Amino acid sequence: MARPDGRQPDQLRPVTLTRGWSTHPEGSVLVEFGATRVLCTASVTEGVPRWRKGSGLGWVTAEYAMLPRATNTRSDRESVKGKIGGRTHEISRLIGRSLRACVDLKALGENSIVLDCDVLQADGGTRTAAITGAYVALHDAVTWLAERKALTGKVEKVMHRSVAAVSVGIIEGEPRLDLCYAEDVTAEVDMNVVCTGTGDFVEVQGTGEAGVFAREQLDALLDLGVMGCLELADAQRKALS
Repeated sequence: MARPDGRQPDQLRPVTLTRGWSTHPEGSVLVEFGATRVLCTASVTEGVPRWRKGSGLGWVTAEYAMLPRATNTRSDRESVKGKIGGRTHEISRLIGRSLRACVDLKALGENSIVLDCDVLQADGGTRTAAITGAYVALHDAVTWLAERKALTGKVEKVMHRSVAAVSVGIIEGEPRLDLCYAEDVTAEVDMNVVCTGTGDFVEVQGTGEAGVFAREQLDALLDLGVMGCLELADAQRKALS
């Protein structure tokens, strides 16, 4: 079956990482996976949460949100509702966990970095785009700390691995990489894969949306996910160079 945008089953959408997109944060990246666009900013603050004080360790956390008209129809701002939705909490925590996997928190000292990932336009894969872009923004924020002698060790030692993420799924029996929205809503199996730049797994989230799936299908999806993450890691390296 042809994909909505004409790609091959194992082909990523066009990926763009634009550093320094926002003036004020210590790190900022506009990440584009096809028509999905997410602004990722990294803000450095002195100090850590109360429960971490005195540990000598830094902290990295994330917040995720969508603009009201990032999708086909307008949705109310969660700040107006007065309640953060479960999906928002889940994605925020996923981004935070994923990015903590790539940084030496001890080398940060008792400093915090908050990653804000705001979806400007959604066409599937917003959480995976956010993780991929947030890594580059975090790298720039850590570099900012190093330039101010606030880091223990060199940037390449503190950011000891890269992290990227991509969606995979099965549509009409076919494994596909980097699903757009039209594919995501019809997927029989939907999965998000978070990997390091060497292909090790950080996290895998997957479910059979329309039934169950076989072990060989799982293996095919994981292989696709690793391949996609390695391509994204290369795009991250190029952006940071």
